[in-house]
Amino acid sequence: PAEFRLAVVQMKVTSVKAENLSRARSLVKEAAGQGAQLVVLPECFNSPYGTSFFSSYAEKIPGESTQTLSQAAKESRVYLVGGSIPEEDEGRLYNTCVVFGPDGELLLKHRKIHLFDIDVPGKIRFQESETLSPGNTLSMFQTPFCQVGVGICYDIRFAELAQLYSRKGAQLLVYPGAFNMTTGPAHWELLQRARAVDNQVYVATAAPAREESASYVSWGHSMVVNPWGEVVSKAGPEEALVYADLDLQYLADVRRQIPITAQRRDDLYALTSAPGGWSS
Repeated sequence: PAEFRLAVVQMKVTSVKAENLSRARSLVKEAAGQGAQLVVLPECFNSPYGTSFFSSYAEKIPGESTQTLSQAAKESRVYLVGGSIPEEDEGRLYNTCVVFGPDGELLLKHRKIHLFDIDVPGKIRFQESETLSPGNTLSMFQTPFCQVGVGICYDIRFAELAQLYSRKGAQLLVYPGAFNMTTGPAHWELLQRARAVDNQVYVATAAPAREESASYVSWGHSMVVNPWGEVVSKAGPEEALVYADLDLQYLADVRRQIPITAQRRDDLYALTSAPGGWSS
């Protein structure tokens, strides 16, 4: 099919995991009821975001949260990008996105590659590496509509990742993410539009809804950007479902009108992935 409907879930995240899981499941169901065939949840949707929370909320995969995601995908018959959850594996913690198909089967596990270690004096300091380990694979999955590349939050700042995905045939890039009140207004939309226009792909982001009382305040503003770099749909700071009908014929037209792929000077520069860098 040349068109399909995507839904981005910008949900409120509380400190009660069971509440977060049932909220996610009901919002996925609501999105499917509106015709969504692919649904994206926010980064850290099952727990508060913060280095002090990761270890206490972390689970093995498979586990309670991924079981809920599998059931949600199956009952709603959707492709479900499960935002991210803190994952524990052999004593290490990861920020991990799992993707399920409409049959409830696990398609992909992406561990956040680039850890969010920043220090903006007087504004925000955050060091994911104090508790988390980085993932070491690039991750794409196939749907009947198109191939989809997956990154988590800070991964969006690394243009090479998006370029590698688009070179491998991705037409949609999804980034569950939780930018904050400093980086959100400055770079959130800019980065999405840049990745979209650089690679002539759709870009979708899913953030937690803003909660002013949280220790880490999410900027919100989940959105979908088209291959021309236009924002086609966007949430505010509050809980919301954002829909976009992705038109792959339109994507093909954009690529034909401005044929950057054919015009790359591979004789002068190249982008390559490391051997074994892809998850299979």
